[in-house]
Amino acid sequence: MFTGDFQLSGPLEKRRIVVAMSGGVDSSVVAALAARTGAETIGVTLQLYDHGEAVGRAGSCCAGRDIRDARAVCDRLGIAHYVFDHESSFRETVIDDFADTYLAGRTPIPCVKCNMGPKFTDLFALARDLGADCLATGHYVQRVEGAEGPELHKGADPARDQSYFLFATTSAQLDFLRFPLGGLPKARVREIAAEIGLGVAGKPDSQDICFVPDGDYASLVKKLRPEADTAGAIVDEAGTVLGAHKGLIHFTVGQRRGLEIGGSPEPLYVLRLDPATRDVVVGPKSALAVSAARIEGLNWIGGSHSGPLTAKVRSMARPVPARLDGDRVVFDAPEYGVAPGQAAVLYAGERVLGGGWITETERAEMVAA
Repeated sequence: MFTGDFQLSGPLEKRRIVVAMSGGVDSSVVAALAARTGAETIGVTLQLYDHGEAVGRAGSCCAGRDIRDARAVCDRLGIAHYVFDHESSFRETVIDDFADTYLAGRTPIPCVKCNMGPKFTDLFALARDLGADCLATGHYVQRVEGAEGPELHKGADPARDQSYFLFATTSAQLDFLRFPLGGLPKARVREIAAEIGLGVAGKPDSQDICFVPDGDYASLVKKLRPEADTAGAIVDEAGTVLGAHKGLIHFTVGQRRGLEIGGSPEPLYVLRLDPATRDVVVGPKSALAVSAARIEGLNWIGGSHSGPLTAKVRSMARPVPARLDGDRVVFDAPEYGVAPGQAAVLYAGERVLGGGWITETERAEMVAA
């Protein structure tokens, strides 16, 4: 039977593990594994939002139904469970930022903002206050003890790896965090949940943007920032008007569908969004080629690493060879679909070296010229 590795020294019976519980199968299995070690285990859930249809929708997290599921799991395991209301913090640091990023013509990653704010910063403080020896989560990444301290590595299952979303984890946080599921495939985690008899064993996974009812993020942004729904023009790089759109929030860099423009000899893609003019600038795929991306807020957890690295510029993209030159990530070969607002995450093999937020890109043709 898999027991999980919480990487704690000494008798575990004298240790206290706090588990971040969202109400899903992953964090529920972590809580079960922690309790099985003999350590005092405490489940903690942050109530992050509770608006309308989200609370009862399958695939949400940290809302009404999921809090009840987390409590039921803790009751089944015989461990303590606490719920803390962090709705205001979540709205300010995640939901408002999500809307403002779209308003600025960028593509947000709310999952990273959530990890940087409520899930890690707030949960860390709570876990410390509870006297925990570590904070365990259900993320599919691995914590590896290296020569210079703990390192963050990709999850063993490529289909579930969540390292891209955790690039902003600091060394101090990594010292306190534990990821006991990082070496497992999701199917095995569900099997463990069923073996233990947890009611959430077959529960659907939470969606990426968990706080958006029915996945209609545009409606949420319009509700929070009505000006985001302002219509504008679809233009080519020379400024020629090719069509009209109903709002920048409906587009992202690299998008092809939804432009509704005919008569072009080749397919058109969104190249950039201009919040000042409300223009959606489009062009051929070749115009999406990027040679470098400028980043801000670099978080480096790679220690003294100075060798080759790869960069991943979208959660579903494959890491590509690159180098870090100051605040620029320079790609060995042209990269496509690099969008301001997204993150450039840096790797050395399976290890996460860090990353930063993409603020602007450099066209490959400009460098070649």
